[in-house]
Amino acid sequence: MTAVIESYIMIDANSVAWVADTRVKVIEIALDKLAHGSSPEELHFQYPHLSMAQIHHALAYYYDHREELDDEILRRLREVNELAARQADSPLRQKLRGLRLENER
Repeated sequence: MTAVIESYIMIDANSVAWVADTRVKVIEIALDKLAHGSSPEELHFQYPHLSMAQIHHALAYYYDHREELDDEILRRLREVNELAARQADSPLRQKLRGLRLENER
């Protein structure tokens, strides 16, 4: 008997893990799991085009590469926070605040 293991995860040229034959990154599934505590069944509801096997493989890949993916998540979070801080008092925001204050009068 020959064992066949279907590859559900693909690594691209930039070392990004994807659910094979989809446009879904493993990190996206991991983020949904972490942010919302979603079960595999709940993730399947959010990603109905993925099979349960694909979801379980994505989660398994995350747990096998947790440190690397958690570092990427933290890097992205820092980047978002830096962008938000730079935009907090932009000229556009000041103008919008002024318009809002005028409309509230």
